[in-house]
Amino acid sequence: MTEPQYVDLVKDLQPVRRNEVHIANDTRRSRGQRGRGTGGSGRKPMDLVEDAIDRLVRLREQVRGLPEELMPVVWCIFDRDQHEDVDQAIARATRAGVRVAFSHPCFELWRLLHHQPYTARASGNCEEVARRLPGVASSTAQERKAITFGQIQGGFADARKRAVQLERQYASHVPFSRRDPYTDVWKFVEDLGVTEY
Repeated sequence: MTEPQYVDLVKDLQPVRRNEVHIANDTRRSRGQRGRGTGGSGRKPMDLVEDAIDRLVRLREQVRGLPEELMPVVWCIFDRDQHEDVDQAIARATRAGVRVAFSHPCFELWRLLHHQPYTARASGNCEEVARRLPGVASSTAQERKAITFGQIQGGFADARKRAVQLERQYASHVPFSRRDPYTDVWKFVEDLGVTEY
C-alpha cells in the first residue's frame, strides 16, 4: 500500500507538529510491508469514505465547541484503479466535510510527477504509469508499490506544478472518474503545512 508509506514520509516533514496524522485501514506490518488486511472490500472508495465520515463525526464530537478553524480534519486518499464508484464516493465525502486526495489511474502517478510530466490517458492501467517510475523498471509490481523518501526527495515543487497543469485540463463539471490522468495529492500535503521536500 503506497499511500500509507507516503503519508508516513510526509507527516514527519511538517514544519510545526500541529497535525496528528493517523492512518486508518492500514494493513501494513513489519517495516511497512503490506499485511493481509481486509482484502479488497474494505479498500473500495465508498467504504473508505464511509469510514472517514464516521471518524470525522467521532472526532468532532470529542472537541465540540472549538472554533471551526481548530476542528479536526479527515482526509481520504484513494485512486481510480478499476473502481466504479469514485464519483459517488467523492461527492459523498465532500457533502460530509471529508477532504479527498484522488489519483487517476493510481497513486503512482503522483510519485511519477516528482520526476517527469505525464499526460497520456492510462484508462485505468496503473502498470503503464508504474513502469515509468525511475529505478523500478525491472521490479515486480509489488516492489514498484514500495516508496522511500529518496524516490521523492526534492521533487514536490515539480510534482505539484505538473499536477496543477493536469487539473487545469478538466472543467469542474467533468467527473473525477473521467479525469485521466489526474492527481490532487498535493492538496493533502500542503494541508499538513508541507510546501517542499
